[in-house]
Amino acid sequence: MNSSSGKLTVLGAGLMGHGIAQVASQVGGFEVSLLDVEQRFVDSGMKMINSSVAKFVEKGKLTKDQADAALKRVHPTLDLAEALKGSSLVIEAATEDPKLKLDLYRRVSDLSDRDAILASNTSSISITLLASVTKRPENVCGMHFFNPPQLMPLVEIIRGNKTSDETVNRVRDISAKLGKETVLCKKDSPGFIVNRILVPALNEAVFLVQEGVAEPEDIDKAVKLGLNWPMGPLQLLDYVGLDTTLNITQVFMNEFQDSKYRASPLMREMVRAGMMGRKSGKGFYEWGSPGATKTK
Repeated sequence: MNSSSGKLTVLGAGLMGHGIAQVASQVGGFEVSLLDVEQRFVDSGMKMINSSVAKFVEKGKLTKDQADAALKRVHPTLDLAEALKGSSLVIEAATEDPKLKLDLYRRVSDLSDRDAILASNTSSISITLLASVTKRPENVCGMHFFNPPQLMPLVEIIRGNKTSDETVNRVRDISAKLGKETVLCKKDSPGFIVNRILVPALNEAVFLVQEGVAEPEDIDKAVKLGLNWPMGPLQLLDYVGLDTTLNITQVFMNEFQDSKYRASPLMREMVRAGMMGRKSGKGFYEWGSPGATKTK
């Protein structure tokens, strides 16, 4: 682990962004600029990185010196121009709001180095749409990490309509430096590979609860033991967030115009009631305080 890998920028210090920044520094040896729009978000991201790195040390997966070096390579900032300066890869992990992202992409396109790649960690927004507002759409692609990025080994690379082969190859090489396996989504299709399969499965589990077919605990147990999933679909929904999943089903419905992607009315009802899962303290399970470990 050294700083010879160059510089990488992560836009967004939240749940995914801080994890991507940690992996880029800790595993890839990159100098990392970690940007967000307010100091409190940056501080929260750095706090999460410090906590996560400490766990790697506790488990004997990092030495204290390696941990200190990894933390020193992450540079929090609120200055977009400073964050982008000299960066060969910009990974956008901002809020899943198309208007916000498009505005960000316009600004990044103006300020970033000419040959810099702009990769989005979006799970649902069109890469082609994001690339359309930039000066170099051939340099834009999807680079979808999975939660938590520090542990999950997969990155989905997604081609936009104008993404070049060179961009795909460079992102594949950088992903390998980050210790990740990659798959290529050859066309810009909603949900890419994993969420296209996963989200309808999660939605179907909610329909089972709604129809009174089985209790959440038994649905999760059935899928864990019968399909060898490490976590049942309803517990996973609580981790992902019911609001996030609902948003993805709505993207699928809009794009595919197919009723098979229609969200369960129970999921809509729970989101309206503020039952988002772990983030709110209650979903299909009781979590106690928001973000806690399951108490039931």
